[in-house]
Amino acid sequence: MGKPSKTTAAKRNRERALQMKQKEKQEKKVYRKSQNEDDRPATLEGEDPDLAGLQVGPQAPLFD
Repeated sequence: MGKPSKTTAAKRNRERALQMKQKEKQEKKVYRKSQNEDDRPATLEGEDPDLAGLQVGPQAPLFD
């Protein structure tokens, strides 16, 4: 049986860089989520936002 290898400084630096990158991604995710919530228009209670503004009957074409 061999001895376990020692952690090198380069590996510690790589792991630290990975942790920092993950932390930055998490912070960006939280920021984007907060921005998206602010941009959403207010809807009536119980109204489906996908169906808001639709009328009964034929709809106008989306693209001309």
